[in-house]
Amino acid sequence: MSNILVVDDDKAILDLINNILNKSGHYVKRISRPDEVLQENLNYYDLIILDIMMPGIDGFELCSDIRGKVDCPILFLTAKSDEGDIIKGLGLGADDYLIKPFGVQELRARVDAHLRREQRKKVNSFNIGSVRFLISGKECFIGENKVPFTKSEYEISEFLALHHGQVFSKEQILEGVFGFEKESSLSSIVEHIKNIRAKFLQLGEEPIKTVWGVGYKWD
Repeated sequence: MSNILVVDDDKAILDLINNILNKSGHYVKRISRPDEVLQENLNYYDLIILDIMMPGIDGFELCSDIRGKVDCPILFLTAKSDEGDIIKGLGLGADDYLIKPFGVQELRARVDAHLRREQRKKVNSFNIGSVRFLISGKECFIGENKVPFTKSEYEISEFLALHHGQVFSKEQILEGVFGFEKESSLSSIVEHIKNIRAKFLQLGEEPIKTVWGVGYKWD
């Protein structure tokens, strides 16, 4: 059982998510007023789901505040399918997004995939070139410099590094890293890759290459 926090000003949505995730054996804490979230012990939760359009404090602002306090996956639940909004949310540290209206099975699959990633027991580390991965702590270093990855950025980098030289499409990265395939999520892979490259480049490295018309590889 995992502890999940869901924040949405629509109580019907809160009840729906509660019913869906309760059936999967999870405990769900529902909050309809975003200003109450920061009063919670956020480290208690294994995963957080945030609506974007809420009165007072919107989901973007809330995500920014939360990400500095917790390391668990954050999923946006939103009626806003504009790519710019999605990119903004991922840039603030969210791991994924789900567009309303959503299907029961899709919600379960997204939540379960992220929780599986968190529960994996990893104790080893590895180096590839000048890049060092500490898998147990989900940390990446270049020399003594830690690359400031979000969880999703780290997971994508680790996946490509472990399969260095092999080319993966956006669909294969989505399936291999997150455990599900959804057309609307492919833009998130593109944005994550862009952010990963920018962070590596700041430290003088460019390990991820684009194979035009195919996908990406760790070179």
